[in-house]
Amino acid sequence: MSLSVRPRTSVPKTPTLDDQCTLLDLLTWRAHHQSHQIAYTFLVDGECEVATSWSYQELEQRARGIATHLHKISAVGERALLIYPPGLDLIASFLGCLYAGIVAVPVYPPKSNQRSSSFQSIAADAEAKFALTTTALLSNSRKQLEQEVYSSPLTCIATDALQNADNLNWQDPDLTPDSLAFLQYTSGSTSKPKGVMISHGNLIHNSELIQRCFHFTSDTCVVSWLPPYHDMGLIGGLLQPLYTGCSAVLMPPVSFLQKPIRWLKAISHYKATISGGPDFAYKLCAQKIRPEQLAAENLDLSHWSMAVSAAEPIRAETIQHFTAKFSPFGFRQDAFSPCYGLAEGTLLASGRFDGAPLKTKWFEREALVQGQAVDAKPDHPKASWLVSCGYSDQSQNIVIVDPDSSRTQPENTVGEIWLSGASVAQGYWQRFQQTSKTFQTYLADTGEGPFMRTGDLGFIAEGELFVTGRLKDLIILRGRNYHPEDLELTLERISPVLRPHSGIAFSVDVEGVERLILAQEIERHHLKDFDANMLVDSILDTFVEQHELEVHGILFLKTGSIPKTASGKLKRSACRRQYLEESLNVVGQWFATIDSRSADAEDKAAQIVTEQTAKADLSEAGIAEYLINNLAQALAINPEKINPRHKILRYGLDSVTAVNVTANLEARLHLELDPTIFWEHKTISSLAQHLHKLLEEQD
Repeated sequence: MSLSVRPRTSVPKTPTLDDQCTLLDLLTWRAHHQSHQIAYTFLVDGECEVATSWSYQELEQRARGIATHLHKISAVGERALLIYPPGLDLIASFLGCLYAGIVAVPVYPPKSNQRSSSFQSIAADAEAKFALTTTALLSNSRKQLEQEVYSSPLTCIATDALQNADNLNWQDPDLTPDSLAFLQYTSGSTSKPKGVMISHGNLIHNSELIQRCFHFTSDTCVVSWLPPYHDMGLIGGLLQPLYTGCSAVLMPPVSFLQKPIRWLKAISHYKATISGGPDFAYKLCAQKIRPEQLAAENLDLSHWSMAVSAAEPIRAETIQHFTAKFSPFGFRQDAFSPCYGLAEGTLLASGRFDGAPLKTKWFEREALVQGQAVDAKPDHPKASWLVSCGYSDQSQNIVIVDPDSSRTQPENTVGEIWLSGASVAQGYWQRFQQTSKTFQTYLADTGEGPFMRTGDLGFIAEGELFVTGRLKDLIILRGRNYHPEDLELTLERISPVLRPHSGIAFSVDVEGVERLILAQEIERHHLKDFDANMLVDSILDTFVEQHELEVHGILFLKTGSIPKTASGKLKRSACRRQYLEESLNVVGQWFATIDSRSADAEDKAAQIVTEQTAKADLSEAGIAEYLINNLAQALAINPEKINPRHKILRYGLDSVTAVNVTANLEARLHLELDPTIFWEHKTISSLAQHLHKLLEEQD
């Protein structure tokens, strides 16, 4: 089945674009014709009162200055890692690479004094010779950044220390639409990173799609808190405003996670028309923004006409709950604009191009499992409520294909989503076999192609795309992708008690949130004497340290019982199904304390926190008590169930909760703290002792 095409919506744009246009042409034009217009505003701490802004002219001057320096040191044609905290310097550096004819490689900055396997793997795979960063980050992480990553050390450049006056000597790199612009490494890549090759032509074509889909104009205002290191944050949040010639307001992701209301305050303050994020961001706002916070703010969300939702499964329940909570402040449900996309397609693949209202439908769950989309009534006991991701633009083609036969599927039949069009990337960097397998496939029944295989499953109903899951085993948690092979390798290396090549990582829905489950066989001679508690602690610590991931459940299995093929390959889908059916041969298990959450527990803990704040007891015991009740409030569990001598991770602490509680601690103790304190001091008793010592040193 091929996705239906809707007529294009005409959107006026300047300057006139042709087939040879690149983002550099657009920036040059805007620097001359919109020179004093504010291009980007960065909210340093997420609050509207502390902001830094650059005009289009200033942005171009900084980008050209970086490009001139890179040309002087013969970096043209090389790959350069962009290692920046969120902020305006990253934008200037990215565009500076384009101006210099250098392939940009945006990456998450490595944490200070911690070895990052993801960073090392990406640097080595890209064969990067240069690393662009800031003076502050370089001074803190020079040793990590300058170490050898494959055959030679990185040359590090602090771009904020370069002089802009040198930009007059810039030389045009003579780019074409086929020129490689940057490598987009899929989030979560570690042992086998894949760099998606995005060309200048890909960027322009996808930016045009985004403009038509979300009705960008020069009057648009964008607010984004998304990480700027890959597709949705980089292209949607940073590059799309440049393409359209509008203004963007940015904030650090951690500022949103600390206080989700900051996102909505920025939308209200700047009268933003377009903003978005993964499903979890809307759910976080609906769950965590408390009535007293709303009462203290004069929010006006009536200008928010496009609430983009993408990057992970879109849940109709989240849309319903968010709308119910924020409609009193002017938010309209028809502002929700769910869409579908992926890094291999640059960003956007399908959406609501004609401005039609949000569409959701009910389908029979059992029929979907069997590959058929059968309508169901909302009160059906086994009905799934799905959200449409719209349809493709006429310049792209989406088809639903049987992944085994490569033949097109009829409407209402589940199959793999295949995509073709000018937004489809050039392939994977230096991975020729994978490129051929993924990007150069043809339909067996018509010969049409080439198509890009997305690995996602979906179907078309009434001309619209519904995404149902993954053909492959990719795990998506809070909008980030994790390859199960990486997680399983980490798991088996933790202890000789764990049987090699006999562990499986997968995710399940727990109360509307995707959570990580690990199933691992125990070596036969350890079945009777293994220490489950010790193993659980080691696993929780290791996954936080190496992957920044929180594990929801761990199942220890009898030797030889994990599902495998005849040739010994792990059967992840079968393992997940057996887990849901409770048919795995479990010899020990652990789950985070999430099933005891309740609104009553959260309200009780909140009341205690309020009382404790008034008392301001800063003794070690007082800090410990405050921590217990703050965690209980954040995790919505009874404070009496938290033992200060047990590891905090056992209560279901995740990175978002850690950021929230850290912000509360900073406000109460007047200390600058990092959320990693929860991983460094693993019990409440240890953490309270550490915080009390910091207070004494401050005095």
